[in-house]
Amino acid sequence: MSDPNQEFQAPPPPTTETEPERDRPTYLLYAGIGLVVVGIIVAVLGIVGMITGGAGTGGAFGALGILFVAFSFIRMPAVPNPPPRMSTVGTLAGIFFEPTSVFRNLRAHPQFMAAVIIVGLLNGIYVAAFVHRITAERIINFTVDKLEESPIKPPPEALAKMRTDGVEQQKAVGQQIGNVLKAVVGHFFGVAFLAALCLLGVLAFGGRMHYWQTYAVVAYVTLPFTVIQKGISFLILYLKSPDDIHPLLGQEQLVYDNLGLLVSSKDHPVIWVIATAIGVLAFYRLWLSAVGLREGGSKVSSSQGWGVAITLFVLFLLFGMALAAIFPGFLS
Repeated sequence: MSDPNQEFQAPPPPTTETEPERDRPTYLLYAGIGLVVVGIIVAVLGIVGMITGGAGTGGAFGALGILFVAFSFIRMPAVPNPPPRMSTVGTLAGIFFEPTSVFRNLRAHPQFMAAVIIVGLLNGIYVAAFVHRITAERIINFTVDKLEESPIKPPPEALAKMRTDGVEQQKAVGQQIGNVLKAVVGHFFGVAFLAALCLLGVLAFGGRMHYWQTYAVVAYVTLPFTVIQKGISFLILYLKSPDDIHPLLGQEQLVYDNLGLLVSSKDHPVIWVIATAIGVLAFYRLWLSAVGLREGGSKVSSSQGWGVAITLFVLFLLFGMALAAIFPGFLS
């Protein structure tokens, strides 16, 4: 008698799809260790008095090194059928003329180093030029006067020390170079913080995005905005009389493309903050953020991108309004 099950074949064993191996940015580990070492050396030289402001600059380098070491453990995103990686020069130029293509490429190849360094240098160099043009004496005296009138008034001896030491430090070459370098370091941390907020926003709106994708998007959203803003501010800084430039507000930018021209910051500080948020560059950055999140994310719709961009815009606006309400004297 034949076996009735002789045609039966056992099903193949189940297969499990494994996620492709993703690389880690190990170069950040080595760069981070190098920055920590350099930071320690600069800090020591600053403590012994060989470099003015070296302690702060060295501390900033060390903090950035720690950030890089932490970043080196975050794996890069895995994108199926990735396009060829755009060159750094092509990405830097393309963000001004074809941002959609750049953000799509950043989705598979998140790159950010050049953009962050350029923006940080622009911020630092602009502040250095601003201090030279307006003078350290005027800026420090104005700041101390407003601190004396503020709710957090320091002791009189501390204020007097700030007037004398602050001016000397701002005039020192080592301090000026350190301020520029700290601006670059600060921008790395600023992009990291904003990228984290964008990632949380995308996830809250139901999208999907990798942290490196949000970091690259934020870095390249900031680049054209800063280049345009600081480029115009440089021109105004040297064309306008220094006496007509606010010693604190002007340190950020001098572009008058918003409704802040219609409101007095001294008489209506909160309304002035709202008015300055309504401008050409502000809406350009808002649009670029929405496009960047949509094209740079793994799964982010247009409505989700705009939702996150507008939500963060409103949150930062509310934060600025709160500061203006608490410290109105600094805007006068």
